Amino acid sequence: MFDRPVIVLAAPRSGSTLLFETLAEAPGVWTVGGESHQFIEGIRSLNPRSGRVASNRLEAVHATQNIIDELHRRFKAGLRDRDENTLRSRATPGNLRFLEKTPKNALRQPFLEKVFPGALYIYLYREPEPSISSMMEAWKSGRWITYPRLRGWRGPAWSLLLPPGYSELSGRPLAEICAFQWESANRIILDDLEKLPAGRWTACSYGELVSNPEKLITRICDFADLEVDSRLQQRISGNLPHSRFTHTPPDPQKWRKNEAEILPALDCLETTRKRCLRVLEAVKAAGKTPCSKSAP
Repeated sequence: MFDRPVIVLAAPRSGSTLLFETLAEAPGVWTVGGESHQFIEGIRSLNPRSGRVASNRLEAVHATQNIIDELHRRFKAGLRDRDENTLRSRATPGNLRFLEKTPKNALRQPFLEKVFPGALYIYLYREPEPSISSMMEAWKSGRWITYPRLRGWRGPAWSLLLPPGYSELSGRPLAEICAFQWESANRIILDDLEKLPAGRWTACSYGELVSNPEKLITRICDFADLEVDSRLQQRISGNLPHSRFTHTPPDPQKWRKNEAEILPALDCLETTRKRCLRVLEAVKAAGKTPCSKSAP
């Protein structure tokens, strides 16, 4: 039923909701209307609060046949197209193009690969300074708390995705915690994607998305075999509308309110940042298809 699902992988606060909401306007695309936290973590064995997994990292071994069947059932029940039609109103049964985006999926690609064999992946990169600053604001707001109580954690209620090794950040400044989330997400995404055939994934940046959405979305739709019809074309012809999870209006300099805290945390990110930029350059050089391996 799920024909080459398209899965967006990105660190939190990287613009993935904006990308998802834009691609969801392509004809023939089906989504669950938003993020799938409840679909996956509603299964107790996949939820860190159960103690059965230590973080949001999920491997292929976690995708037992029973879990695969249950997730397919849950996703099918929530599917709708861009006009809010559900599967019940679909004229003809058969395979469909499914689009999925949840930030925690940055740590789940091997698991998702077993749940949705043959999926296509879009890696979205955003520079660490604005991404980390936005994560810090999310933590401070209290609106993105994901795990109010965690074993071995001394600090504010945990927000956003939970990478392996999080307990080592107990008692550290918020900027370091968010830098750890950014680095873990981007590094793990690339580690996982580079094990796949080159034609199964592509990469893009938040900067491309906001500066030239028409060019980028056209490229992504070409990669994913999605149609750009007049409705999607109209959406991408000018500035994209703000995403539903925009916390404050976009501003390239907004991150500087947290600059003094962020700058000391950047040195440990440089290796991953350079690796990400090499991947983006390789994708640009190759066209719609990335190189399957980036330099370590």
